[in-house]
Amino acid sequence: MSKVEIYTKAFCPYCARALKLLRGKPVEIEEFDITLGGPKRAEMLERAPGATTVPQIFINGRHVGGSDDLAALERAGELDALIAA
Repeated sequence: MSKVEIYTKAFCPYCARALKLLRGKPVEIEEFDITLGGPKRAEMLERAPGATTVPQIFINGRHVGGSDDLAALERAGELDALIAA
C-alpha cells in the first residue's frame, strides 16, 4: 500500500479537500498538523523548499505539491498510477 504524508493546519479548507480525495484511495495517510508550527513545520519547509502553504503532500516520498496539484493529478488520470507505483 502506498504511503501519503500530508502537512495540514486546522480549519484549512484546502487541507480538508485534499484529505477527502485521498481517503477515497487505497493509501495509508500520515497527517502532520502544523497549526502551531514546531519541528514538523520545519521538516515540511526542508522537504518542500519554497512551499510555505498547506497542504503539502508527499506520495511515497515524492513531493506532489498542494491541494490544487493533487486535484490536477486526479483530473489528468495520473493520481492512481502514482499511488500504484
